[in-house]
Amino acid sequence: MRTRRSMAVLAALTMAGVGVVVAAPTPAGAATTAVTCPTGWGSLSKTAADADDGSLTDIRTGRHDCYDRMVLDVPTAGTTGIGYTVHYVDTFVQDPSGIPIPVSGGAILEILVSAPSYDPETNAVTYPGHGGQPLPGVDLTGYRTFRDAKFGASFEGVTQVGLGVRARLPFKVTQLSGRLVIDVAHTW
Repeated sequence: MRTRRSMAVLAALTMAGVGVVVAAPTPAGAATTAVTCPTGWGSLSKTAADADDGSLTDIRTGRHDCYDRMVLDVPTAGTTGIGYTVHYVDTFVQDPSGIPIPVSGGAILEILVSAPSYDPETNAVTYPGHGGQPLPGVDLTGYRTFRDAKFGASFEGVTQVGLGVRARLPFKVTQLSGRLVIDVAHTW
């Protein structure tokens, strides 16, 4: 009797146009897991001093429950670290030309990494980015926060990337061995 009454109320609410979310029952003894998202990252500029002059070899992205992630691979940097500046900008401007590069999204993160996209000794290309173009191999379809990613330039040992995000959201930058990791939260 109770189930019929609940179903009738649910049907009436649905017909009235009231949005109702019904959770599926959890089987007895099954564990439920709640995702707890980190907080306190902030949206101010993050930076680290130059520590190595390795070359950029790849840029890739990934989706997580609480954030979207971009990883820049600089394998020769090893454990010595990678110099970087990551900050929000009003307009993504190509260095050194000064040409604005359109980047979609509600906000733009400029990523400057102390790693050229070429080998400084041979000038051979190590990452095939082209100024003003989308990042090679990066598809942001289905991401909650990331909207667009463009290559700016690689000039005087610094590579520039524009990352379009949904809004000005908190982010953090982490260094792992030979990698620079940028996580942008889905919410505040």
